[in-house]
Amino acid sequence: MIHILVVDDDEKLNRTICKWLNDVGVEAKGALNAKDAFEEMYNSLYDLIISDIMMPEIDGFVFAEKVREVNKHIPILFVSAKDDLPSKQKGFQIGIDDYMVKPIELAELEMRVRALLRRANIEMERKLTIGNLVLDADAMTAEIDGEEVPVATREFNILYKLLSYPKKIFTRAQLMDEFWGMDTDTSLRAVDVYITKIRDKFSACDGFEIKTVRGLGYKAVLVS
Repeated sequence: MIHILVVDDDEKLNRTICKWLNDVGVEAKGALNAKDAFEEMYNSLYDLIISDIMMPEIDGFVFAEKVREVNKHIPILFVSAKDDLPSKQKGFQIGIDDYMVKPIELAELEMRVRALLRRANIEMERKLTIGNLVLDADAMTAEIDGEEVPVATREFNILYKLLSYPKKIFTRAQLMDEFWGMDTDTSLRAVDVYITKIRDKFSACDGFEIKTVRGLGYKAVLVS
C-alpha cells in the first residue's frame, strides 16, 4: 500500500484530500501542522508528502527543508494559495518536486501524485522492475528471469520498501516499526535475520545490492 502524508492546517481540505486519495487506492493520513507531520514521519514510513506552505509556527518552506535534510528522495508536492513566482522558485530551490495552486482539482492532484510516484519508481499499480527482478505488490509475488521465487510476506515488504527508495538508509528501528509494529517486543536483530534471508533468496538478481550501513541499518543500491 502506498502511504501519503497530507500536511495542511485547513482541516476540511485535509480530510477531503485524504478521502479522495484513500478512495483511489492509497493510504493517506493527515497532519494539521509540521510538528505533527514530523511525529508521523518518525513513527511511520511515507512514500510521498503533500504540504501547504502557510501553516502556523513552522511554514511549508521550513518543513520541506527539514524533510530534505533527512530524506533526499521522498517526493514533495506543495499545494498552496501562494501563486507568486518567488514562492514557487523558493519551493523548487528547497527541493520540492511539484507545486499546485489552490483551489485545486482533486482529479489533477491524483494525476500529479501518480506522476511523482512513477518518477520515484513507486508505482500505483505496485509493481517494481529492477534488473531481472519483478516485484508485484498486488499479487505479492517475486520473479527472477520470469521464475517465481517463494517469499514470505514480511520479506517481500521489506525488499519492496528498500527498492522503492534506492540509496535511502532505513534504520533497523524504522523497519521494525513498519513491518513488526511499534508495540512489538521483538529484538531489532530480527531485522538482520530477515535481511540475510532476503540476500540469500535474491542473490541471483543482477540489478541491486542490499548494503549494510554500519551502526544505522540498510539501503538498496542499484547496479547498472
